[in-house]
Amino acid sequence: MREDEDRILGMEDIVRAHHVLREVIVRTPLQRDAVLSAKYDCDVYLKREDLQIVRSFKIRGAYNMIRSLSPEDREKGIVCASAGNHAQGVAYSCKALGIKGKVYMPSTTPSQKVKQVRRFGGEFVEVILKGDTFDDAYDEALQACIDYGMTLIHPFDEPRIIAGNGTIAMEVMESLDKPADFIFVTIGGGGLAAGVSTYVKTVSPSTKVIGVEPLGAASMSEAFKQGKVVTLDHINKFVDGAAVKRVGGLTFDICSRSLDDVVMVPEGKACTTILELYNENAIVVEPAGSLPIAALDQYRDQIRGKTVVCIVSGGNNDIDRMQEIKERSLIHEGLKHYFMVNFPQRAGALREFLAEVLGPEDDITRFEYTKKHDKENGPALVGIELSSKESYAPLIERMQQKGMDYTEINKDMNLFNMLI
Repeated sequence: MREDEDRILGMEDIVRAHHVLREVIVRTPLQRDAVLSAKYDCDVYLKREDLQIVRSFKIRGAYNMIRSLSPEDREKGIVCASAGNHAQGVAYSCKALGIKGKVYMPSTTPSQKVKQVRRFGGEFVEVILKGDTFDDAYDEALQACIDYGMTLIHPFDEPRIIAGNGTIAMEVMESLDKPADFIFVTIGGGGLAAGVSTYVKTVSPSTKVIGVEPLGAASMSEAFKQGKVVTLDHINKFVDGAAVKRVGGLTFDICSRSLDDVVMVPEGKACTTILELYNENAIVVEPAGSLPIAALDQYRDQIRGKTVVCIVSGGNNDIDRMQEIKERSLIHEGLKHYFMVNFPQRAGALREFLAEVLGPEDDITRFEYTKKHDKENGPALVGIELSSKESYAPLIERMQQKGMDYTEINKDMNLFNMLI
C-alpha cells in the first residue's frame, strides 16, 4: 500500500476493530470439512459466519462503525438502507449500544426479514418500507441523513465497515497452524473482500485471495475489466446478498490491489452447492454464502494438496425459496428441461410421446396446455426431469426422429422467465 492508502485502512484498524467486536460478536468456528477435503484432495476449512449472532458477518462492520461514532452523532441516531443482512447487523448494534436508528428497506422485502430486523432492533429501531428496490430505499436513507442530521451506515464502502469485516481474516489466520494457501471470499459491494484481503496480504503475502461473484451480478469483474467502478444496467437478483449493480469506490481500490483473482459462479451452481451443503454437511447457507465453495471447481487443479479456506458469509436462507433453489440446480446440472410442444392433431399423439419419446427413466414434472379452451389446437408446456444429463441428447434425437414440433424453453431466457 502507498502511504496515503495506509491512512485510509491499515492492519491497525482491523486489530482495533477486533478488540471492539469482542463486546458483541461470536468468534465463529473454522471447521475442516471432510467431505469437501476428500472431493478436492486438499484441506478445506469453512469459516462459519452463518453461525454469527445475526447469522451473517454483517454485524462486524456495522457494530464497529456505530461504536466509533462521537457522543453527538450517537445522540442524533443512525440510518441505513438494506434488504437483508446489513439491516439485521445494524439493528442488533443499535439495540446493543442503545442508539436510535432508522432502517429503510424496499417494500418488496420478505416479511420474514422485516420481522428479524424488528426483533433484533426492538424499541431502538424504526423499520421504514420504501420503494421497490434497494436503490429506492437508499435514496430515502440519504434524505433522512439530510433531514435529521443522522449518520449513514453504508453497507460496504466505508473504512470502519471494511475494518470490521477484516476481523474475519484475523480469526482465520490465528486459527490455522500454518498460513492458508487460498482464501475464497464472496463479493457483493466488496466490503468483505476488501477487509479480508487487506489483513491477509499484510500477514501472509503468499496466500492467494480469490473473490467470488454471482455470474448475473459481476460488478467487480466488470470494474476490473474497465479499470474503474461502473454501474451495471441489469443484474440477476437471485443471489440477493451479493447482487449489487455497482461496487464501492474504496472497495474497488483495495480489491484491485489485494485480490489475486475474481471468478464468477452461475446462479444455478450456487443452488447446487446449497443443496449439497445441506444434504452432506447439514449446513444451511444463503446463496451468497455458498459462492466461495461453489467456486472450488474452477480451482480444482490449483488447490490440490493445499490448505484452503472458504468464508461462509451467511445463513439467512428463506425456506420458502428451497423449491426454486432445487429447480435452478436441476436446470444448471442439465437434469431439467422445458419444452413447448405442438402435438400432432391426431388421436394418440400424447400417448405416443410418452411411450416412444420419453426415456425409461425420464419423468414429466409439468404438463399444461397453453390454450385452456382449445387444447387440441394449442401447444403444451412440458417439463422433463432426466436421471442423468447424458439422457438429454437421446431425448432430443427421439423427438426429431418422430418429427415433433418443439421449442426448447431453457435456451430462450425471455420465454423461460415468462413461462417458468
